[in-house]
Amino acid sequence: MPHVFIIAEAGVNHNGSLDLALRLVDAAKASGADAVKFQTFRADLLVTRSAHKAPYQERTTANGESQFEMLQRLELDAAAHERLIDYCRQIGIQFLSSPFDAESADLLAAMDVPMYKVPSGEITNLPFLQHLARKGRPLILSTGMSTLGEVEEAVHVLQSAGASQLTLLHCVTEYPAPYAEVNLRAMQTLKSAFGLPVGYSDHTPGIDIAIAAVALGAEVIEKHFTLDRSLAGPDHAASLEPVELQQMVAAIRHVEAALGTGIKSPAPCELLNISVARKSVVAARALPAGHQLAIGDLDIKRPGNGLAPKLLPALIGRTLRAGLVKDEIITWDHLA
Repeated sequence: MPHVFIIAEAGVNHNGSLDLALRLVDAAKASGADAVKFQTFRADLLVTRSAHKAPYQERTTANGESQFEMLQRLELDAAAHERLIDYCRQIGIQFLSSPFDAESADLLAAMDVPMYKVPSGEITNLPFLQHLARKGRPLILSTGMSTLGEVEEAVHVLQSAGASQLTLLHCVTEYPAPYAEVNLRAMQTLKSAFGLPVGYSDHTPGIDIAIAAVALGAEVIEKHFTLDRSLAGPDHAASLEPVELQQMVAAIRHVEAALGTGIKSPAPCELLNISVARKSVVAARALPAGHQLAIGDLDIKRPGNGLAPKLLPALIGRTLRAGLVKDEIITWDHLA
Protein backbone atom coordinates (compact mmCIF):
# COMPACT_ATOMS: atom_id res chain seq x y z
CA MET A 1 0.00 0.00 0.00
CA PRO A 2 1.24 3.54 -0.71
CA HIS A 3 2.43 5.60 2.23
CA VAL A 4 -0.49 7.60 3.64
CA PHE A 5 0.40 11.29 3.35
CA ILE A 6 -0.60 12.96 6.63
CA ILE A 7 -1.15 16.71 6.63
CA ALA A 8 -1.20 18.42 10.01
CA GLU A 9 -3.45 21.41 9.34
CA ALA A 10 -2.24 24.40 11.34
CA GLY A 11 -4.49 26.61 9.24
CA VAL A 12 -5.06 29.88 11.05
CA ASN A 13 -4.50 28.43 14.51
CA HIS A 14 -1.41 30.64 14.80
CA ASN A 15 -3.79 33.55 15.55
CA GLY A 16 -1.62 35.83 13.42
CA SER A 17 1.50 35.16 15.49
CA LEU A 18 4.65 33.94 13.75
CA ASP A 19 5.99 32.62 17.05
CA LEU A 20 2.85 30.51 17.54
CA ALA A 21 3.07 29.36 13.92
CA LEU A 22 6.64 28.14 14.48
CA ARG A 23 5.56 26.26 17.60
CA LEU A 24 2.83 24.60 15.52
CA VAL A 25 5.48 23.47 13.04
CA ASP A 26 7.41 21.90 15.91
CA ALA A 27 4.30 20.10 17.12
CA ALA A 28 3.54 18.80 13.63
CA LYS A 29 7.08 17.51 13.25
CA ALA A 30 6.97 15.82 16.67
CA SER A 31 3.73 14.06 15.72
CA GLY A 32 5.31 12.31 12.74
CA ALA A 33 3.09 14.04 10.17
CA ASP A 34 4.46 14.38 6.64
CA ALA A 35 3.47 18.01 6.17
CA VAL A 36 2.25 21.03 8.09
CA LYS A 37 -0.24 23.23 6.27
CA PHE A 38 -1.15 26.87 6.68
CA GLN A 39 -3.49 29.20 4.77
CA THR A 40 -2.29 31.95 2.46
CA PHE A 41 -4.67 34.82 1.78
CA ARG A 42 -5.19 38.54 1.85
CA ALA A 43 -8.42 39.50 3.52
CA ASP A 44 -9.07 42.33 1.05
CA LEU A 45 -8.88 39.86 -1.87
CA LEU A 46 -10.84 37.11 -0.15
CA VAL A 47 -13.94 38.67 1.35
CA THR A 48 -16.08 41.80 1.26
CA ARG A 49 -16.13 43.99 4.31
CA SER A 50 -19.82 43.27 4.83
CA ALA A 51 -19.60 39.45 4.66
CA HIS A 52 -20.95 37.59 7.68
CA LYS A 53 -19.03 34.94 9.54
CA ALA A 54 -20.08 31.30 9.43
CA PRO A 55 -22.12 30.12 12.43
CA TYR A 56 -19.18 28.14 13.84
CA GLN A 57 -17.02 31.28 13.53
CA GLU A 58 -19.63 33.31 15.35
CA ARG A 59 -19.45 30.81 18.22
CA THR A 60 -15.66 30.91 18.51
CA THR A 61 -14.64 34.52 17.79
CA ALA A 62 -15.42 38.02 19.02
CA ASN A 63 -18.98 39.28 18.76
CA GLY A 64 -19.57 42.16 16.38
CA GLU A 65 -16.48 41.37 14.34
CA SER A 66 -16.96 40.94 10.59
CA GLN A 67 -15.46 38.06 8.64
CA PHE A 68 -13.11 40.58 7.00
CA GLU A 69 -11.88 41.84 10.37
CA MET A 70 -11.40 38.30 11.64
CA LEU A 71 -9.42 37.22 8.58
CA GLN A 72 -7.32 40.36 8.56
CA ARG A 73 -6.11 39.44 12.06
CA LEU A 74 -5.17 35.96 10.81
CA GLU A 75 -3.06 36.89 7.77
CA LEU A 76 0.56 35.80 7.50
CA ASP A 77 2.66 38.16 5.37
CA ALA A 78 5.36 37.16 2.88
CA ALA A 79 8.15 37.47 5.45
CA ALA A 80 6.31 35.11 7.80
CA HIS A 81 5.88 32.62 4.95
CA GLU A 82 9.58 32.76 4.18
CA ARG A 83 10.46 32.14 7.82
CA LEU A 84 8.05 29.21 8.10
CA ILE A 85 9.22 27.63 4.85
CA ASP A 86 12.87 27.91 5.87
CA TYR A 87 12.14 26.47 9.29
CA CYS A 88 10.22 23.53 7.83
CA ARG A 89 13.21 22.75 5.61
CA GLN A 90 15.56 22.96 8.58
CA ILE A 91 13.66 20.47 10.71
CA GLY A 92 12.55 18.18 7.88
CA ILE A 93 8.80 18.57 7.43
CA GLN A 94 7.06 19.63 4.25
CA PHE A 95 5.48 23.09 4.22
CA LEU A 96 2.11 23.34 2.51
CA SER A 97 -0.50 26.04 2.27
CA SER A 98 -3.95 26.63 0.84
CA PRO A 99 -4.03 29.77 -1.31
CA PHE A 100 -7.37 31.57 -1.49
CA ASP A 101 -6.59 34.01 -4.32
CA ALA A 102 -4.36 34.25 -7.38
CA GLU A 103 -1.83 36.59 -5.74
CA SER A 104 -1.44 34.18 -2.83
CA ALA A 105 -0.94 31.29 -5.25
CA ASP A 106 1.73 33.31 -7.04
CA LEU A 107 3.46 34.04 -3.72
CA LEU A 108 3.63 30.31 -2.90
CA ALA A 109 4.94 29.54 -6.38
CA ALA A 110 7.65 32.17 -6.03
CA MET A 111 8.68 30.53 -2.75
CA ASP A 112 8.85 27.11 -4.43
CA VAL A 113 6.15 25.47 -2.34
CA PRO A 114 5.88 22.04 -4.03
CA MET A 115 2.10 21.61 -4.22
CA TYR A 116 -1.17 23.41 -3.63
CA LYS A 117 -3.95 22.35 -1.29
CA VAL A 118 -7.16 23.76 -2.76
CA PRO A 119 -9.76 24.61 -0.11
CA SER A 120 -13.34 23.38 -0.46
CA GLY A 121 -14.75 26.87 -0.84
CA GLU A 122 -12.84 27.37 -4.10
CA ILE A 123 -14.18 24.29 -5.91
CA THR A 124 -16.65 26.37 -7.93
CA ASN A 125 -14.12 29.17 -8.51
CA LEU A 126 -13.19 27.85 -11.95
CA PRO A 127 -10.97 30.79 -13.03
CA PHE A 128 -8.93 30.29 -9.86
CA LEU A 129 -8.68 26.54 -10.48
CA GLN A 130 -7.36 27.24 -13.97
CA HIS A 131 -4.77 29.62 -12.49
CA LEU A 132 -3.59 26.94 -10.06
CA ALA A 133 -3.48 24.20 -12.68
CA ARG A 134 -1.27 26.29 -14.95
CA LYS A 135 1.40 26.38 -12.23
CA GLY A 136 2.18 22.76 -13.08
CA ARG A 137 2.28 21.64 -9.44
CA PRO A 138 0.49 18.67 -7.83
CA LEU A 139 -2.92 19.65 -6.48
CA ILE A 140 -4.94 18.31 -3.55
CA LEU A 141 -8.56 19.38 -3.92
CA SER A 142 -10.97 19.33 -0.98
CA THR A 143 -14.54 18.65 -2.03
CA GLY A 144 -16.51 19.83 0.99
CA MET A 145 -20.01 21.24 0.36
CA SER A 146 -19.98 19.97 -3.25
CA THR A 147 -22.07 17.64 -5.36
CA LEU A 148 -20.53 14.96 -7.53
CA GLY A 149 -21.38 17.11 -10.55
CA GLU A 150 -19.47 20.08 -9.13
CA VAL A 151 -16.48 17.85 -8.46
CA GLU A 152 -16.67 16.56 -12.02
CA GLU A 153 -16.68 20.11 -13.40
CA ALA A 154 -13.73 21.11 -11.21
CA VAL A 155 -11.74 18.02 -12.22
CA HIS A 156 -12.42 18.70 -15.89
CA VAL A 157 -11.32 22.34 -15.58
CA LEU A 158 -8.17 21.44 -13.66
CA GLN A 159 -7.11 18.65 -16.00
CA SER A 160 -7.91 20.69 -19.10
CA ALA A 161 -5.69 23.49 -17.75
CA GLY A 162 -2.77 21.13 -17.23
CA ALA A 163 -3.19 19.54 -13.80
CA SER A 164 -1.60 16.12 -14.21
CA GLN A 165 -1.26 15.17 -10.52
CA LEU A 166 -4.59 15.59 -8.76
CA THR A 167 -5.84 14.10 -5.49
CA LEU A 168 -9.42 14.47 -4.27
CA LEU A 169 -10.29 14.77 -0.59
CA HIS A 170 -13.73 13.97 0.73
CA CYS A 171 -14.62 16.60 3.30
CA VAL A 172 -17.56 17.85 5.37
CA THR A 173 -17.19 21.58 5.89
CA GLU A 174 -18.46 22.08 9.41
CA TYR A 175 -16.44 22.56 12.61
CA PRO A 176 -16.87 20.10 14.20
CA ALA A 177 -18.54 17.88 11.61
CA PRO A 178 -21.27 15.58 13.00
CA TYR A 179 -20.35 11.90 12.78
CA ALA A 180 -23.72 11.01 11.28
CA GLU A 181 -23.18 13.41 8.38
CA VAL A 182 -19.62 12.41 7.44
CA ASN A 183 -20.73 9.94 4.72
CA LEU A 184 -17.25 8.44 4.54
CA ARG A 185 -18.26 6.11 1.71
CA ALA A 186 -18.41 9.18 -0.53
CA MET A 187 -14.62 9.02 -0.61
CA GLN A 188 -14.89 5.67 -2.35
CA THR A 189 -17.46 7.17 -4.73
CA LEU A 190 -14.90 9.80 -5.73
CA LYS A 191 -12.34 7.06 -6.37
CA SER A 192 -14.78 5.09 -8.51
CA ALA A 193 -16.03 8.12 -10.43
CA PHE A 194 -12.70 9.71 -11.32
CA GLY A 195 -10.02 7.05 -10.91
CA LEU A 196 -7.84 9.53 -9.01
CA PRO A 197 -6.07 9.17 -5.66
CA VAL A 198 -8.45 10.03 -2.83
CA GLY A 199 -8.21 11.00 0.80
CA TYR A 200 -10.14 12.64 3.59
CA SER A 201 -10.00 16.05 5.25
CA ASP A 202 -11.43 15.43 8.70
CA HIS A 203 -13.31 17.93 10.83
CA THR A 204 -14.93 15.49 13.25
CA PRO A 205 -14.01 15.43 16.95
CA GLY A 206 -11.24 12.99 17.84
CA ILE A 207 -9.23 10.70 15.61
CA ASP A 208 -11.54 7.75 14.92
CA ILE A 209 -12.93 8.82 11.56
CA ALA A 210 -9.55 9.74 10.08
CA ILE A 211 -8.29 6.28 11.02
CA ALA A 212 -11.39 4.67 9.48
CA ALA A 213 -10.78 6.61 6.28
CA VAL A 214 -7.34 5.03 5.96
CA ALA A 215 -8.90 1.59 6.35
CA LEU A 216 -11.26 2.52 3.49
CA GLY A 217 -8.40 3.49 1.19
CA ALA A 218 -7.48 7.11 1.93
CA GLU A 219 -4.05 7.99 0.59
CA VAL A 220 -4.06 11.48 2.15
CA ILE A 221 -5.37 12.52 5.57
CA GLU A 222 -5.69 16.13 6.66
CA LYS A 223 -6.55 17.10 10.21
CA HIS A 224 -6.64 20.44 12.05
CA PHE A 225 -4.51 20.76 15.16
CA THR A 226 -3.76 23.41 17.73
CA LEU A 227 -1.50 23.84 20.71
CA ASP A 228 -4.51 24.46 22.94
CA ARG A 229 -8.20 23.99 22.11
CA SER A 230 -9.17 26.70 24.60
CA LEU A 231 -7.43 29.45 22.60
CA ALA A 232 -9.61 32.11 20.97
CA GLY A 233 -10.01 31.69 17.23
CA PRO A 234 -12.32 30.12 14.65
CA ASP A 235 -10.75 26.65 14.37
CA HIS A 236 -9.14 25.85 17.75
CA ALA A 237 -12.23 24.22 19.28
CA ALA A 238 -12.52 21.68 16.43
CA SER A 239 -8.79 20.83 16.36
CA LEU A 240 -6.63 18.13 17.89
CA GLU A 241 -4.08 18.98 20.55
CA PRO A 242 -0.48 17.77 20.03
CA VAL A 243 -0.79 14.50 21.98
CA GLU A 244 -3.93 13.59 20.04
CA LEU A 245 -2.21 14.41 16.76
CA GLN A 246 0.62 12.06 17.70
CA GLN A 247 -1.90 9.35 18.57
CA MET A 248 -3.66 9.80 15.22
CA VAL A 249 -0.44 9.57 13.22
CA ALA A 250 0.65 6.46 15.11
CA ALA A 251 -2.73 4.79 14.60
CA ILE A 252 -2.72 5.59 10.88
CA ARG A 253 0.73 4.06 10.52
CA HIS A 254 -0.55 0.93 12.29
CA VAL A 255 -3.58 0.70 10.02
CA GLU A 256 -1.65 1.23 6.79
CA ALA A 257 0.86 -1.42 7.86
CA ALA A 258 -1.99 -3.81 8.68
CA LEU A 259 -3.77 -3.41 5.31
CA GLY A 260 -1.11 -5.47 3.54
CA THR A 261 -1.23 -6.86 0.02
CA GLY A 262 -4.66 -8.46 -0.05
CA ILE A 263 -3.18 -11.86 -0.91
CA LYS A 264 -4.65 -14.48 1.43
CA SER A 265 -1.79 -16.64 2.68
CA PRO A 266 -0.20 -17.43 6.05
CA ALA A 267 1.66 -14.48 7.50
CA PRO A 268 5.31 -15.17 8.35
CA CYS A 269 4.51 -14.89 12.04
CA GLU A 270 1.89 -17.66 11.72
CA LEU A 271 4.14 -20.31 10.22
CA LEU A 272 5.45 -21.66 13.52
CA ASN A 273 1.90 -21.89 14.90
CA ILE A 274 0.39 -24.01 12.12
CA SER A 275 1.44 -27.39 13.48
CA VAL A 276 0.52 -26.34 17.03
CA ALA A 277 -2.99 -25.15 16.24
CA ARG A 278 -4.03 -27.63 13.56
CA LYS A 279 -4.76 -31.34 13.99
CA SER A 280 -3.68 -34.68 12.54
CA VAL A 281 -5.16 -38.17 12.33
CA VAL A 282 -3.98 -40.27 15.32
CA ALA A 283 -4.59 -43.75 16.65
CA ALA A 284 -7.63 -43.81 18.93
CA ARG A 285 -6.16 -46.85 20.76
CA ALA A 286 -3.27 -49.26 20.55
CA LEU A 287 -3.38 -51.04 17.18
CA PRO A 288 -1.35 -54.11 16.10
CA ALA A 289 0.57 -54.52 12.85
CA GLY A 290 -1.59 -56.01 10.12
CA HIS A 291 -4.74 -54.37 11.50
CA GLN A 292 -7.20 -53.03 8.93
CA LEU A 293 -8.23 -49.53 9.94
CA ALA A 294 -11.88 -48.75 10.75
CA ILE A 295 -13.43 -45.43 11.67
CA GLY A 296 -13.38 -46.28 15.38
CA ASP A 297 -9.61 -46.79 15.25
CA LEU A 298 -8.91 -43.19 14.38
CA ASP A 299 -9.14 -39.86 16.16
CA ILE A 300 -8.27 -36.25 15.28
CA LYS A 301 -6.02 -34.32 17.66
CA ARG A 302 -3.24 -31.78 17.81
CA PRO A 303 -0.48 -31.32 16.70
CA GLY A 304 -0.91 -30.80 12.99
CA ASN A 305 2.34 -32.23 11.66
CA GLY A 306 0.83 -35.53 10.49
CA LEU A 307 -1.85 -36.51 8.00
CA ALA A 308 -4.53 -33.83 7.75
CA PRO A 309 -8.08 -34.60 9.00
CA LYS A 310 -9.43 -34.26 5.45
CA LEU A 311 -7.54 -37.50 4.60
CA LEU A 312 -9.47 -39.53 7.17
CA PRO A 313 -11.77 -41.20 4.59
CA ALA A 314 -8.73 -42.33 2.57
CA LEU A 315 -7.34 -44.21 5.61
CA ILE A 316 -10.37 -46.40 6.25
CA GLY A 317 -9.65 -49.97 5.14
CA ARG A 318 -5.90 -49.49 4.91
CA THR A 319 -3.66 -52.08 6.62
CA LEU A 320 -1.07 -51.13 9.20
CA ARG A 321 2.50 -52.05 8.38
CA ALA A 322 3.56 -51.47 12.01
CA GLY A 323 1.74 -51.32 15.32
CA LEU A 324 0.64 -48.02 16.86
CA VAL A 325 0.21 -46.83 20.43
CA LYS A 326 -2.71 -44.66 21.53
CA ASP A 327 -2.48 -41.03 20.22
CA GLU A 328 0.40 -41.87 17.87
CA ILE A 329 0.30 -39.67 14.78
CA ILE A 330 -0.35 -41.76 11.68
CA THR A 331 1.88 -41.23 8.63
CA TRP A 332 1.89 -42.84 5.20
CA ASP A 333 4.87 -44.92 6.35
CA HIS A 334 2.62 -46.75 8.82
CA LEU A 335 0.42 -48.05 6.02
CA ALA A 336 0.94 -51.07 3.80
